Amino acid sequence: MRRVVRQSKFRHVFGQAVKNDQCYDDIRVSRVTWDSSFCAVNPRFVAIIIEASGGGAFLVLPLHKTGRIDKSYPTVCGHTGPVLDIDWCPHNDQVIASGSEDCTVMVWQIPENGLTLSLTEPVVILEGHSKRVGIVAWHPTARNVLLSAGCDNAIIIWNVGTGEALINLDDMHSDMIYNVSWNRNGSLICTASKDKKVRVIDPRKQEIVAEKEKAHEGARPMRAIFLADGNVFTTGFSRMSERQLALWNPKMTNTCLASFLLP
Repeated sequence: MRRVVRQSKFRHVFGQAVKNDQCYDDIRVSRVTWDSSFCAVNPRFVAIIIEASGGGAFLVLPLHKTGRIDKSYPTVCGHTGPVLDIDWCPHNDQVIASGSEDCTVMVWQIPENGLTLSLTEPVVILEGHSKRVGIVAWHPTARNVLLSAGCDNAIIIWNVGTGEALINLDDMHSDMIYNVSWNRNGSLICTASKDKKVRVIDPRKQEIVAEKEKAHEGARPMRAIFLADGNVFTTGFSRMSERQLALWNPKMTNTCLASFLLP
């Protein structure tokens, strides 16, 4: 019997690099060793964490401003330590949050047409962490609600309008938090930690509703995000340092829905 081999529809798909005048060129991207994307984009602007002397800074460029970026281009530069993470507000394309080694979170209002002068005064400074803040994430549905996480192993949920901490989850992680992700409606968060655990947390009840030990057995950092269907997708490493991808049902963490090894 003749065997039927299914061909991938991506077999003959190839990427092509765009021309230099369509790229953002000559940007001094930060060299701080932190597991962050260093970049955040919304429908109007792209923000990029850059090297800066005497503190932390990031660029905010209109999407159409491609090509070589002049070194004198205005920056957002209010932190006294390197910026580690940035996140655009999903409800206002001119509002962005930043977390820094100076242990603070700052929220910024970007002018409608972009920066013409460097921005040094944030709308609000959120102080509550005792160590550097490496994660900031806006609530997906509630306005003026922002999450931050730091090397003090604490997660704080803020009311940006008042500058007050609404919830402080400081007793749920015994080791460094690698990342935090909201689910689609903002009722739950999932976290990946250095202790190799993935946790699903109800922040309003302040309790862990699901936990997976050794989601990935490798010692290198892992990450976890909520998918639209409520499942959790993780990336990490095996004991042999092979890249792993895995899919989990938070209600049944004893078994993995699917897993893959990447060469």
